[in-house]
Amino acid sequence: MLSACVFGVLLEHPGSPLHQAVDDALTRRALVGIAMGCTLIGLVYSPWGQRSGAHMNPSVTLTFFTLGKIQPWDAAFYVASQFVGGVAGVFLSEVLLGPLLAHSAINYAVTVPGPGGVGIAFLAEALISFLMMSVILTVSNTRGLAPSTGLFAGALLTAFITFEAPLSGVSLNPARTLGSALAAGEWSGIWLYFIAPPLAMVVAGQAHRAPRGIHGVLCAKLHHTSNHRCIFNCNYGAIDVQQ
Repeated sequence: MLSACVFGVLLEHPGSPLHQAVDDALTRRALVGIAMGCTLIGLVYSPWGQRSGAHMNPSVTLTFFTLGKIQPWDAAFYVASQFVGGVAGVFLSEVLLGPLLAHSAINYAVTVPGPGGVGIAFLAEALISFLMMSVILTVSNTRGLAPSTGLFAGALLTAFITFEAPLSGVSLNPARTLGSALAAGEWSGIWLYFIAPPLAMVVAGQAHRAPRGIHGVLCAKLHHTSNHRCIFNCNYGAIDVQQ
């Protein structure tokens, strides 16, 4: 959230030299997308991300919970931590950026439905959430590709922000949306960001597991290494014998 707010100000605030240097809105969104994609990649492969699994998103945690990879107690604390982190990140950004973050062009990096309305935003959020979770599950459970899960996720996020942002703002994450909404006092279509991403990701999880069975999902970590203890219902060693 700190990254989203900082890069939002740098690229979208009218007084920013970077905003003034880049006239094209699509190009600016692409630059924000690259920044956020790199942030995601950095967090996934960081020591903290390797230890926790780098969910950062209640929708991701809920999906792995429905797939039997997370114990209920762990899932509850993961989700609580994600919401606390989302809110704290925006308020820290407010302390650092002050009125720059409150400017109407930024508005605390809120995610709100675009000109197409709530229905289009809901469908867009559902689609990108389904794609994100499908790719994460496919890559993380494929021998040879699993170590690149974070790279795939980061590349997808970059593409979503570049091309889908005008439709829904690219949330994918109820905790991310709540953090900005609380700071901005902006609740437009808030319900869809709490329904579409988790629902679509859970559906993606079931679609992934259906043809593969219960062992089709090895672990809930986005990047799995033997250097960090795994708290999940982990069968990551089985990836070595996958066909």
